[in-house]
Amino acid sequence: MYKKDKEAVLTLDAGGTSFVFSAIVDNKEVVEPVCFSAYPGDLKMCLNSMVTGFRNVMNKLDAKPIAISFAFPGPADYTNGVIGDLPNFPAFRGGVALGPFLEEEFGLPVFINNDGNLFAYGEAIAGALPEINRELESAGNPKRYKNLLAVTIGTGFGGGVVIDGKLLLGDNGCGGNVWLSANKYDNQLIAEEGVSIRAVKGLYREFSGDETGYTPKEIFEIAEGARTGKREAAIKSFEKLGEIAGFTISESLNIVDGIVVIGGGIANAHKYILPAMIKEMNGFRKTAKSDVFPRLQMKAYNLEDEEDRTAFLENESVTIPIPDSDRTAIYHSAKKIGVITSKLGTSKAIAIGAYNFAVNQLS
Repeated sequence: MYKKDKEAVLTLDAGGTSFVFSAIVDNKEVVEPVCFSAYPGDLKMCLNSMVTGFRNVMNKLDAKPIAISFAFPGPADYTNGVIGDLPNFPAFRGGVALGPFLEEEFGLPVFINNDGNLFAYGEAIAGALPEINRELESAGNPKRYKNLLAVTIGTGFGGGVVIDGKLLLGDNGCGGNVWLSANKYDNQLIAEEGVSIRAVKGLYREFSGDETGYTPKEIFEIAEGARTGKREAAIKSFEKLGEIAGFTISESLNIVDGIVVIGGGIANAHKYILPAMIKEMNGFRKTAKSDVFPRLQMKAYNLEDEEDRTAFLENESVTIPIPDSDRTAIYHSAKKIGVITSKLGTSKAIAIGAYNFAVNQLS
């Protein structure tokens, strides 16, 4: 039987240039993380770095861990622990049975998942979802949320879904993926072309005419007036990204119907991204007869905005009598969805998600 407060799960934050190893017990990091080079072009050195990193962390623990659990960028057959061809890991060309390799090396069960999935799981267990439900309780609002759509905006446009506490993996390990969704401005383009690092850089070049090649961080500094550049173009770049992301998120919410949490490095520019995203989500559509309908059945609220957050938390439920009874029922007539940025941080949420995934599989 797993001892929640004692037994550790080894985790890994796998980047294209470095691996960061750690261990988690009861949703808390219990060692100082260690970092090793990833060696993405040399399979033998890459695997050796991974083994060395995990052993380094194991040596810091008082007892043997119960599992290894981490995210690795796809494509992959996560059920069997096989990692496929990766653009940023050429050493994995043709597929590598990474999970079985680590299981034989350490004699531990190994769980590998998509980073978007584990980000969503971590936020559902210890991040956005419990935080919002606590605030609703404090506000005297009986409404509670059980579902969550999480997206990450960085090198790519990642996503994951949790339904009533259960991570949506899908039969092919593709559940919750959003990056291949249609782009609002060209349905032959993938959404990621408008929602990613390269998208912000390209949009700034388009709007400013400046070919300097600023990073998203530098474009944000231009938007803030902290760096010389074309400020309106910088702001517009983040706003258009938010609009395109809002389009894809809305399509997903018509199925998921849950809280939305945003992570990834570009989420730091949420003051420009979220208003445009919420505007898109609260837009309208129409029928062939020009009957107008809301873009979503639910109204979307920007939970990073104080006024929106207050309105979201407001108790608009009503009590109605049950026919032929002296009892009553609560009627949530106002349908609401909140959009919030990660307070855990993307890496920590992924680690917590990885830990809980392993624990649940072993329970």
